[in-house]
Amino acid sequence: MRGDLYMDDTNALIEQRKAKLAALRARGIDPFGNHFSPQETCAAARGNYAEGREVALAGRLTAHRDMGKSQFIDLKDETGRLQVYAQKQTLGDESYDIFKHLDLGDFLGVRGHLFTTKTGEITVKLAAFTILTKTLRPPPAKWHGLADTEIRYRQRYLDLMANDEVKELFRKRSLIVREIRRFLEDRGFLEVETPMMQAIPGGAAAQPFVTHHNALNCNFYLRIAIELYLKRLLVGGFDRVFEIGRNFRNEGLSRRHNPEFTMLEAYQAYGNYETMMELTQSLIGHVAQKVLGTLVIVTKDAAGAVVKSIDLTPPWRRVRYKDLVREKAGADWFEATPAARRERAAALGAEITPDHEDFEVTGAVFEKLIEPTLIQPTFVTHLPQELVPLAKRSPEDPTTVEVFECCINGQEIAPAYSEQNDPLEQRERLEHQAGGEQQKLDEDFLTALEHGMPPAGGLGMGIDRLCMMLLGQETIRDVILFPQLKPKG
Repeated sequence: MRGDLYMDDTNALIEQRKAKLAALRARGIDPFGNHFSPQETCAAARGNYAEGREVALAGRLTAHRDMGKSQFIDLKDETGRLQVYAQKQTLGDESYDIFKHLDLGDFLGVRGHLFTTKTGEITVKLAAFTILTKTLRPPPAKWHGLADTEIRYRQRYLDLMANDEVKELFRKRSLIVREIRRFLEDRGFLEVETPMMQAIPGGAAAQPFVTHHNALNCNFYLRIAIELYLKRLLVGGFDRVFEIGRNFRNEGLSRRHNPEFTMLEAYQAYGNYETMMELTQSLIGHVAQKVLGTLVIVTKDAAGAVVKSIDLTPPWRRVRYKDLVREKAGADWFEATPAARRERAAALGAEITPDHEDFEVTGAVFEKLIEPTLIQPTFVTHLPQELVPLAKRSPEDPTTVEVFECCINGQEIAPAYSEQNDPLEQRERLEHQAGGEQQKLDEDFLTALEHGMPPAGGLGMGIDRLCMMLLGQETIRDVILFPQLKPKG
């Protein structure tokens, strides 16, 4: 019932605004046809205050207080708000009357002089104004809609209009990506771009999105990982490369998963998984320090009480995958029979199906019972070789590979490994992963390896999950401007 009343109220306000638009046009004013060049931002005007200094600002009208022969409005741009004082005596009857046709949400250009009110607020005394956009819908009210997460995600622009803290969060996300680039470039990495549409999706085990190329009359796949093309560049002679780009996986949605997500992948010739550990630890620490000014990430509840604290100060903990599993599932876990492991995993609450292979049963125990407990930065090393067919085997234990998963805040942030550069072993392991389906093999990549790839370390980092951790967000949708949603209707 409340929603119906809101829609009725909104429709009535839209009609009122349309009437004001028609009245303005009848006076020869086109609210969409004017140009105005602001000379500074609201924050700059406030920061460079001088009594009587002339300013030219532009922004959205966010508050309006009519006092008869004078009016106060708040003008807001990306940097903040500034009060504007309009007097009938200064503007004249005609302009002052036009001023009364303004509504919350309209965009204005204003010219005037700075002064300070009796209450101590820096204000612009209006000399002239230009209507730049007449809004036909009222801005979001704090009490309606924006507590509804679907509206926040589906109409993110309203969320940004109403919530400065959300706008600041996405500004910081942009800074995080910028600092990642700076860090890698300072270390000699070259940023590159590789195809998002691929004939064979590789580099991970995931369900791809399929599209059709009309001119070539064949199907392509949106990439599920960046990896294999960057390795081709190592073959070609680039020693340090990285890419920040989108991956696409046609799988479920959750608080940690979105079908379209942003990844960093970086590859360093003559490195290995330990090289990537140092890179990961240094990179995340650099970003936290530059963007947040601290290595301690504190999350508080609505009352201001600390609910979580993550300390990124190095060195980070290193622990083997098998040791963590033994701690949680029993010291004899890897000596037990596959049937006994399956039975014990189910008793521990791990989600397993009859189709799970033995290594996947152990993986389910890790994901359910271990990973969520790894709040402080932890490098989980030496994973089962079946999990990562693109990594080198560990010399001391050939059932594992030289891999780590960097876990922070109870989730994987970045896997990395010593890259497999033996073309014969790589073919064998990819064939096993493909289950004998030859069409799933990326023969061009295997051919590239046969031309020789230097030993290398490779890193993949989920930018969205990194932002969740650094910015204290519990769901991936809160760090993606426009997350995937089912279309209305």
